[in-house]
Amino acid sequence: MTSLTGSIKPQSQQDVYNDPYFKSLIKRSLRYLSTGYPVHFTGPSGIGKTTLALHIAKQRKRPVLLINGNKDLSNEDLIGAYTGYRRKKLNDNFVRTVHKIEENISEEWVNGRLYEAVKEGYTVVYDEFTRSQPETNNLFLSILEEKILPLYGTKRTESFIDVHPDFSIIFTSNPAEYAGVYQSQDALLDRMVTLPVEYMDEEAETAIVMKKTKISEKKASAIVGFVNRVRGLCENDVASLSLRSSIMIAQVVERYNIKVKGDNSEFQDVCTDITLFPLQACSDETESLEELKEKILVECKEV
Repeated sequence: MTSLTGSIKPQSQQDVYNDPYFKSLIKRSLRYLSTGYPVHFTGPSGIGKTTLALHIAKQRKRPVLLINGNKDLSNEDLIGAYTGYRRKKLNDNFVRTVHKIEENISEEWVNGRLYEAVKEGYTVVYDEFTRSQPETNNLFLSILEEKILPLYGTKRTESFIDVHPDFSIIFTSNPAEYAGVYQSQDALLDRMVTLPVEYMDEEAETAIVMKKTKISEKKASAIVGFVNRVRGLCENDVASLSLRSSIMIAQVVERYNIKVKGDNSEFQDVCTDITLFPLQACSDETESLEELKEKILVECKEV
């Protein structure tokens, strides 16, 4: 496991982004964005890439738009489309003896989410962009290179709109080995600054769990330690347990006042329920569920 932070003090609930590693990462990212380069955060699922991207986006003091990548995302979703018809009826009875009715029918245009962002200079966070089809992501080549948004197949009089000078974009992605992920185009990757984000150390994870759930330092530290021990049982890093697992456990035990103790059956159930499937996904296929449950219970009893 790679340790990226060194001096976070969870007991003071210090903002994790004040840690030297994150302060440097945020500062560099803002510089790239201000210079006109998109930033790309890549790393395992559940380690906080999206939260970090949104945090940085808010620092730019511009409206922020979140787009979630998925295989069904289309150019129409991003650019806009004609979605129906608008009817305008004028009933003219100004002269008593003359009754005139005029009716106009025109197609109704609805802006796509990206259209407004490009035009008004939003900061866009395109989360898990590699889950969208490469054909859809080709749209961003023109945005980043020619600084225009092409209006493909819209039947509008203009063929494109100019990108606002304050427009910027932050991409996030999971490794190519993850299910449902497309291989990104080299041409698109070549136009962004890619910054790897990996697992934090236990102190940093504890600070985030405390911040997200308001749980005590002692409980947060115990939960993070347990999840990290289970993570260490994984045979590979794909679909591994993440910080999200620690947050989920902390939220449940805090809400239902479950004792964070290894011999507490309710705590054991929560730990098993939340970590079993991720552990199964990253473990040897020959191991049965019962064997994996037993491994989880061994680590849980250490709490």
